[in-house]
Amino acid sequence: MASGYSAWLKEQFAMPRATSHWDWLTASGYGVPANEGNQAGFDATMWRQLVSDPGQLRQRVGMALLDILVVGIGGLVSSFKQFTMAAYVDALLDNAFGNYRDILNAATFSPAMAMFLTYMGNRKANPTTGAQPDENYARELLQLFTLGTQLLAPDGTPKSTNLAASETFTVADVSGLARVFTGLNWASNVSATTERTRLPLQMNAALHETGASSFLGTTVSGEGMAAIKAALDTIFAHPNLPPFVSRQLIQKLVTSNPSPAYVARVSAVFTDNGAGVRGDMKAVITAILLDADARSAASLASTTTGRLRAPILRLTAWARAFKAGSPSDAWGFGDTSSVTNALGQSPGRSPSVFNFYRPGYTPPATSVAQAGLVAPEFQLTNEQSVIGYVNYMQKVVGKGMGDVTADYADMLAIAADSSALVTEVNLLLAAGQLSPASTSMIKTAVDSVSATASNGPINRVGIAILLTLAAPEFLVVK
Repeated sequence: MASGYSAWLKEQFAMPRATSHWDWLTASGYGVPANEGNQAGFDATMWRQLVSDPGQLRQRVGMALLDILVVGIGGLVSSFKQFTMAAYVDALLDNAFGNYRDILNAATFSPAMAMFLTYMGNRKANPTTGAQPDENYARELLQLFTLGTQLLAPDGTPKSTNLAASETFTVADVSGLARVFTGLNWASNVSATTERTRLPLQMNAALHETGASSFLGTTVSGEGMAAIKAALDTIFAHPNLPPFVSRQLIQKLVTSNPSPAYVARVSAVFTDNGAGVRGDMKAVITAILLDADARSAASLASTTTGRLRAPILRLTAWARAFKAGSPSDAWGFGDTSSVTNALGQSPGRSPSVFNFYRPGYTPPATSVAQAGLVAPEFQLTNEQSVIGYVNYMQKVVGKGMGDVTADYADMLAIAADSSALVTEVNLLLAAGQLSPASTSMIKTAVDSVSATASNGPINRVGIAILLTLAAPEFLVVK
């Protein structure tokens, strides 16, 4: 980062992917018959990359994409779920610096998505039984992954307050689009091995709706794959897609309530990167992270800027700040979904296609609601999750988790100097943004333990880190 923000972004964009999730599972021996019916290895590889991959920006963007184009491993119904989900996350990470059109293609032909949204083996209409094509993917593709429900201006604001007049799509559009996604199925019938879990879906012409399909004011036809390509091209060209996707990416990377002008600037880059390319993720990410609203002192001082740090990111912040490692490569955090005993969130384990939290969520009866703002990550926040988080982090900070432990050598070297210790922890975890009041309280707590007592230094370090992890200035990212 010493080279400057733009140079750092270019370094991150140029960084090759670490060992993929799928390849790591294979190399680690998880693809054996004994694991055919379980999820062994999935949490380990997810935490492995989130904590240790030098390509930190790819990980952050990949997880933002997983929050938008949601699949959760718990919704998969196949053998080797861990490999199927790993292949999907790999596809998002592979394309994180590519083009959003390619991301839509990868998601559409992913076995994980097809199982999660129930279009694996989706059949054409049956006039005899009256059965109709499954509409799940068609609906969520439009509603959650690309367009949203309301027509938007380029700055992301609704074009009209008349909801009926500003609907992005209708029930008929969903039914028409659902015809297109009939016939997709596994590329192989061999379920006893892992190979098919990363192969793109293939078309079974016998199951596919023939003839024209109409939606969003257009009609596509042709054989199954050609129809899908035409459909995705149509959706990708829709004017709603740039502001809808740009706003969500800003929310997940910078701030929950981006100004219309901020969304408009990023949306314009999404529409055209300056070289006539639509959906260029590198250009979009650069526009988001280098925008004045993301970096200026005025934004930092604004009470409407920032977002609640999601629980997964709180853990990875600690792990990266203190160089956590897993000597055995087991990455023993496991499933951290428990609200009472862990984080209340775990990577790749969303319970539904609506993610752990909705982008438009507003905590009721709060000043946030009174101000007309949203606070998506607060959907995970309640009395249980607050206590559960602190209790969990107390264990992690103190003893690690499994064989995952931190390197506190640099902190121990300054443990006797509470001011230096608190200042360094503040810098590493909260970018130096702890308030004087928080700093004073943490310093007082650190000083309550003698530096010369038995285990005094390590206890002082633990107190400084844990209390910073619980401080509002750490929890709200600016």
